[in-house]
Amino acid sequence: MRPSAVAIAAVALLLVSWDARAQAVPSSRAEIAYSFAPIVKKVAPAIVNIYSRRVVQGRAISPLFNDPFFQQFFGNDFNFGVPQERVQSSLGSGVILEPDGLIVTNHHVIKNADQITVVLSDHREFPAHVVFADERVDLALLKIDAGKIPLPTLALADSDQLEVGDLVLAFGNPFGVGQTVTSGIISALARTQVGIADYGFFIQTDAAINPGNSGGPLVTMDGKLAGINTAIYSRSGGSVGIGFAIPANMVASVLSAEQHGGHRDRPWIGASGQAVSADLAEAMGLDHPMGVIIDDIYPGGPAAEAGMKRGDVVIAVNGKQVEDPGSLRFRLATLDVGAETMVSVLRNHKPLDLRVRLVAPPEIPAAQKTELSGGQPLAGAVIANLSPAIAEQLQLVSDWKGVVIYQLRKGTTAARFGLAAGDIILAVNGKTVATVDELQRALAAAAGSWQIAIRRRGETRTLQVE
Repeated sequence: MRPSAVAIAAVALLLVSWDARAQAVPSSRAEIAYSFAPIVKKVAPAIVNIYSRRVVQGRAISPLFNDPFFQQFFGNDFNFGVPQERVQSSLGSGVILEPDGLIVTNHHVIKNADQITVVLSDHREFPAHVVFADERVDLALLKIDAGKIPLPTLALADSDQLEVGDLVLAFGNPFGVGQTVTSGIISALARTQVGIADYGFFIQTDAAINPGNSGGPLVTMDGKLAGINTAIYSRSGGSVGIGFAIPANMVASVLSAEQHGGHRDRPWIGASGQAVSADLAEAMGLDHPMGVIIDDIYPGGPAAEAGMKRGDVVIAVNGKQVEDPGSLRFRLATLDVGAETMVSVLRNHKPLDLRVRLVAPPEIPAAQKTELSGGQPLAGAVIANLSPAIAEQLQLVSDWKGVVIYQLRKGTTAARFGLAAGDIILAVNGKTVATVDELQRALAAAAGSWQIAIRRRGETRTLQVE
């Protein structure tokens, strides 16, 4: 039996429809089942490989000096050997954000690099320079000059709209084998206990991420940047299905900083607190553990001005849920200084919205950074008056007053006694010290015997030196 003209036309129409769908980015969940190829074709030209090199100084040490017998006499820090230079190389990926050659990657990919080379998807190579770097969020922006022809770019998604279970693609250059794409889902959101960056708030994915993928994109099904692949959890060094990406909204804040002169003060509200545990939630009558219970408020700060009180439980910022202190820091870090934000709190079991100004942390009093010297235990330490600005630099959450070790060089007297940057000096020989001047006077009056009380990460310790 011969097929009718109607049947032939129907088959032809179906084939044309199939071909059109194959060339278009999927617009519905049903279409995703066909292939990821249209997304890959759209995204791949905006992905780059990044190679960085730095020269480090070292010494050629004879294996003889690794013998425990010699280490008894010379210790582990001896400097025998012939000085020599060696080159350290780093491999990573990046994403083109602007057609003039602005690229985002991880800070750890280019950290301390003397030379950075960017390789485009068409194999062209260009030298790159760093235009903005923020180690605390592990992001950096690079710039290349690729000529007058605009480069392909990747648009940013709103990472707050992502949901657990969404399909994603991970791009990168694993182990240097070349551009590679893997697929998976978003396994979790708002991971804050990863310990990768100071402002950790990560997207977790099971898409395979391996060494060389750092700085590459995690991409949504509409071909937008969901996050920057940053780290994996692995005991072997390879992917085990637990990867972490920095959300695109943090990338947007870094991009905004570069567009406004390359400097960005992180918003500060003058309040700190702790996660609401199960026990606290039960004691407070909450349905489940959630939010941040405020336990310290800076007098005269934005939170105080807005009417925030100790015992308030912060549950959201601009309508975005807050689970713990890391989540609160992230939500604030993506906002701009000078703006106002709506902070939602629970007070006596009732919801309350507070409009809070976002300001740069003030340096009051002045830091008065001073390097100590002489025959006393703090010799070699740079001390400073604590303020919200200094506390922010040293990642001290709620220590806003006192005197702190701001910087410490290796091999100094203070370092040998086990002191560290961020240690807060409380007292010398029983005398409380609150400023740089008071600490210097107390050290000078010690007369060869020092009992120094310090606070480190909330714990008080005593250093006794005779």
